[in-house]
Amino acid sequence: MLRYSLRQMEYFIATAECQSVADAARKLNVSQPSVSKAISNMEGQFKTQLFIRHHARGVSLTQAGERLLIDARSLLRYANDLQQSALDSGDIITGQVEVACFMNVAPIFMPALIADFRQIYENIMIRLHEGDQDRMISGLISGRFELALMFDLIIPNEISMQKMAAFHPYILLPEGHPQAKKKVVSLHDMMDDNLVLLDVPPSREYFLSIFRSLELEPNISFSSPSLEMVRGMVGQGQGYSLLVTHPHLDFTYDGQMIATRPLADDIPRTELGIARHGQIRPTRVMNLFSDFCEQWFKKHYPRGGSCRAEPPHYNKSAGSLRMERAYSTDVN
Repeated sequence: MLRYSLRQMEYFIATAECQSVADAARKLNVSQPSVSKAISNMEGQFKTQLFIRHHARGVSLTQAGERLLIDARSLLRYANDLQQSALDSGDIITGQVEVACFMNVAPIFMPALIADFRQIYENIMIRLHEGDQDRMISGLISGRFELALMFDLIIPNEISMQKMAAFHPYILLPEGHPQAKKKVVSLHDMMDDNLVLLDVPPSREYFLSIFRSLELEPNISFSSPSLEMVRGMVGQGQGYSLLVTHPHLDFTYDGQMIATRPLADDIPRTELGIARHGQIRPTRVMNLFSDFCEQWFKKHYPRGGSCRAEPPHYNKSAGSLRMERAYSTDVN
């Protein structure tokens, strides 16, 4: 016989996320004793301590609590999915999905992708999170995120990935750079220049591994975790860069023109996909979003294509996204 409730699980999860019983009570709009009692009942039921209490400094999970948190999030998700499935009628589908995205990929793909998704599933809420790949993976393993859009680089065994698109790395150059006159550029011809490195896991290791595979040693003059900072430094003539994700405009935030060229070197493409914890059963909404992403990328960014595809177009009568915009360099 079960001696714990879904409500107690909800209180446990909130306390773990807030790292405070008082903050969890405020978040859930319940009394602090109710949360404390629920946690005590669960510790008694599971015959183990779930939290370490720190005087005046909140609480932290024990190892048993960390393990339970993963299953508790999944259980609550399944329960909500079951309830929502029973309530939904006809073609109306509702629900919520926690989606994470690699920080330098999110601005390029997610606004258009989510807008198109909401055109079809307007009653499904997408809660979007951004961060580096370490945060993506830890969030998937802990159950905090359900899905994550990221590159297939250094993925642990417990994470499964549904690959969506493949992109070639390319060279980013300042406008007027001598190598920009070429149709393709070899990294061997860039060794006298400075490298502006995208310094965020796993991008840093991936780009440096490309140089190592060609037995080259780049001269790193500047590094940043921000894609736009890297583009800006290149635009100001501080070096070249090696990138994969490709914004659709060849000028920087401060208005400098930049040039992109394919690599002459034979470098394998890198894969972008939707990742999830392999041992967690996906909910109905997770499957809907994953399947939609697969079709969306197949249409707009075919895996056999180049590193840069045309942006999706918006036809107002059809209700799909169009990203045509007029840009002006005039300053009034």
